[in-house]
Amino acid sequence: MGFLLNKCTLKIYDSEVINSCQPFDCGNSDVNDFFCNDALNYYAELLGKTYCFTLDENPEIIICAFTISNDSIKTFNLPNARKKKVNKDIPRQKQMKSYPAVLIGRLGVHKNYRLVNDETDRTGKQLMNFIKSWFIDGANKTGCRFMYIMNLFLYLVMRNKKRNIQLVRMPN
Repeated sequence: MGFLLNKCTLKIYDSEVINSCQPFDCGNSDVNDFFCNDALNYYAELLGKTYCFTLDENPEIIICAFTISNDSIKTFNLPNARKKKVNKDIPRQKQMKSYPAVLIGRLGVHKNYRLVNDETDRTGKQLMNFIKSWFIDGANKTGCRFMYIMNLFLYLVMRNKKRNIQLVRMPN
């Protein structure tokens, strides 16, 4: 996770950050508008919390931002194949119709920092790896096994026998 963890700082995306930073531009007007106009309202209404990474050498630059909130995966709405994939590693007596999940509601990487020189992983991949590891570290923030991005369902296995993180993309 080189660039993000070594040359950037994680911050809560609040009015202080917004007022002290240059406007965030990820190249997508909807996402830009959310971070500029809606992120603080989402937090005020307890709908989601936004974080960002700012560049250490110039803290006025927001490298990437993301909003997370609590949600759930409702297995009764899933086709059988997907339901089996979700329930696969959960002991039968613990299987439920709805599982807690982390929702990444919005995510953007500054258009000028998507690929940083001398980095093997793109910044977006580094950000996703950070978010995954952030939620499964020893101080697991939510106790969730699942994570997904708005309309893209991602299955996060948090505790398999080798304690590996598996991320399986499931088609819509």
